[in-house]
Amino acid sequence: MSDPVWEQLYREADEVAMKEPALASLLKQVILSRESLEDALSVRLSRKLAYHATPEGYLKDVFHEAFLHEPGLGERVRHDIMAVRTRDPACRNYITPMLYFKGFQALTCYRVSHHLWNQGREDLAMYLQSLTSEVLAVDIHPAAKIGCGIMLDHATSFVAGETTVIENNVSILHEVTLGGTGKEQGDRHPKVRHGVLIGAGAKLLGNIEIGIGAKVGAGSVVLEDVPPHVTVAGVPAKIVAEGKGEDPAFGMDHHLNC
Repeated sequence: MSDPVWEQLYREADEVAMKEPALASLLKQVILSRESLEDALSVRLSRKLAYHATPEGYLKDVFHEAFLHEPGLGERVRHDIMAVRTRDPACRNYITPMLYFKGFQALTCYRVSHHLWNQGREDLAMYLQSLTSEVLAVDIHPAAKIGCGIMLDHATSFVAGETTVIENNVSILHEVTLGGTGKEQGDRHPKVRHGVLIGAGAKLLGNIEIGIGAKVGAGSVVLEDVPPHVTVAGVPAKIVAEGKGEDPAFGMDHHLNC
């Protein structure tokens, strides 16, 4: 079956290897000697996360096994890498997020840890979360539920708690927290609906709903539900503009009057 994302990524890797001999060995090991995007990601991420307590080869097997047993993982990863390619002006190809963008890499690690969590392998899932947090500075609980077509831009210090829900086609910048408000038990984290854009440094706290196509301004603290297609900003966040029914996650326009 044709796989346009993998075929394009492979061509890009071949071109870069020709232009930059210093990267040729890396590209051969990670991409050019691999048979699929899933295979390449398993190698790339296991190498980044390899730690003295867990050999690289074992982590690679964990990734391979997850992709093999849950084919939908690969489809979600493809939607994520396409989201980065289409929404981030700093990304001109597929090889850039694959090799360099830790937001995409951390999200893929989360997807594998979530698979493990759902299989009842909670300790290994938490271990993978811990490694991802230490190495990539992104902390997503394995039990969180995250759709596809997600862009974590820059991603440093992004946090998503255990009962977080993020629907499809959401764009999130760095230092965003989707957290609780204290010692609550049970369902206690935000629910982010389709098409939402969350600016850098925003803190969304508690079991609140961020409506479809809403926009959250940078640095805002959101403690209450946000209606669909509005812009909120401030501490605490208030509605500052009404939307036009579009999904700001695609436009990536952070102006508060849009």
